[in-house]
Amino acid sequence: MTRIYRETLGSTTVDSSKAEQGRDARDTSLTNAPAAGQEAHMKSGPDGEELVVIVPETNKDSATYDGIDWCGERVTKEILAQVKRLKDEEGKIVTRFSITGYSLGGLIARYVAGCLAQKGFFQTVQPVNFSTVATPHLGQIRYQTFFSKVFAFLGPRMLSRTGEQLYTSDDWAESGRPLLDVMTDPGRIFYQTLSTFAQVRFYANTVNDRTVPYMTAAVETSDPFRDHTFNGIKIEMDEEYSSVIASFTPSDVPKPKPPPPTLFSRMWFKNVKSFKIPLPPVLQFKFPGNILVLILIPILLPAVLGLVVFRISLDNRKSRSRLRLLEKDESYRERLVHAIGRVERSIEDAAVDFMDDPGREQTSLLQADGSSPATASSSASQEPGSEAPKLQSVDVLLPLQHIIVQTLNALPNLKKHLVFVDPVTNSHAVIIARDVKRFKHHELGQGVLRHLADNFIM
Repeated sequence: MTRIYRETLGSTTVDSSKAEQGRDARDTSLTNAPAAGQEAHMKSGPDGEELVVIVPETNKDSATYDGIDWCGERVTKEILAQVKRLKDEEGKIVTRFSITGYSLGGLIARYVAGCLAQKGFFQTVQPVNFSTVATPHLGQIRYQTFFSKVFAFLGPRMLSRTGEQLYTSDDWAESGRPLLDVMTDPGRIFYQTLSTFAQVRFYANTVNDRTVPYMTAAVETSDPFRDHTFNGIKIEMDEEYSSVIASFTPSDVPKPKPPPPTLFSRMWFKNVKSFKIPLPPVLQFKFPGNILVLILIPILLPAVLGLVVFRISLDNRKSRSRLRLLEKDESYRERLVHAIGRVERSIEDAAVDFMDDPGREQTSLLQADGSSPATASSSASQEPGSEAPKLQSVDVLLPLQHIIVQTLNALPNLKKHLVFVDPVTNSHAVIIARDVKRFKHHELGQGVLRHLADNFIM
């Protein structure tokens, strides 16, 4: 199952469709990972259902820079094409639908759900499972650090349309609002469709996720796991699913931090030997290799950063060029417009929104003290409703992000599952056990995948 989810989630979204063939529907069981764009069928079950897993292949490489909306349009097209193929070539009718997204794919999945609903897909198909894993539901968070400020400045400029949307600096469909705001509006088709799924599950790393931190993945306004080693939090792990938290208990009395070791003491040398530079796993070495890498950083870092900036700039230019062509294509423009139900506002819509917005803004201000209506309770498999301790003195969320927190936590069938992977440099890839062959520690995420699979409703 590990490789299945590694490849499936790594392709940003999954279409898991329950199909039946006439009156003699057959169930299937997925045993091997499908290649991109292909399907995997699972063996027959007791009720004759068949599970078909589709891995979208259109959002590869720099195509993910084109924006959540355009990526979602492509995936929607693939799903509908596969549904048509199942009907025309195999005589099978899709009756149930589930979708899972990893990282940015979770936002794309939310957009896809709205697109499918706009096309009438769910008039005959039942929405069942909606799951996201390490997805930035709030967009990127602007922490009060130097690097965070640099990324907040460069992200919208260097990551094309996707960067603008993740940093909520876009004006989507000339609506005057960022896409993440529109997708969380209870009056819009995206949120309404998400509310119809039988179960909605958010999986979030609690620590060490440098790509999608806890608050944006878990949709929270505070972080009880910040400085978890010394803040006194008690964490109970699930005995059946490794790395999944069963429960946790925050503490108002943090542990005292130990004093730093004396220079050249035994503890100092021990820390030097175990010291790991926050670099990718392929560049992590034990003593004395770690010291050698540290010495070479002043030489290697400028070259590596130069290559990274060059690659990102190149992908950004390619994406901007594609977007200009897409915006000129009338057929694509129509698909984009109709997929969101003509979300461009008329003057009458703007007047209605003006009356509604003050209430939404007031609600966000009420939550601006760092608590949210659906925050971490004593159970790690959370349902909305309780308050988390105020462990952060500085509110790092934007007013819009507070609104998104409140609205998403109001989803009727939402459950959150928290993951604790420590110590690792970056737990973002570990949570889906992305590459267990190259990196042994990625096996820590296999329990998360089993939890996701075991809670999947057929």
